[in-house]
Amino acid sequence: MARGWEADPSPLFERRLGKSAEELGNSDGNDECPDIWQLDNGDVAVIGRDLTGVYGARLPQGVHLAPDERLVVIPGNMLSAAKKDIADA
Repeated sequence: MARGWEADPSPLFERRLGKSAEELGNSDGNDECPDIWQLDNGDVAVIGRDLTGVYGARLPQGVHLAPDERLVVIPGNMLSAAKKDIADA
């Protein structure tokens, strides 16, 4: 059965949405930096903590994770900072 959407692994990172983790105070300057990026095909890449194992068993009714999907968590202030960069539907 074909999926309605499939991630394309070929696009490149085009622009950060919002501010960097360092600008928001969400980084100590090491490699653990959450981020949100728009890819050059319009898709969005989110870098965050993989909490699939924690939240996987308690997803809301009707929400499912495919075997190749991961649930990631980012700081709320990071998404709020990206709001101005995200087009309205």
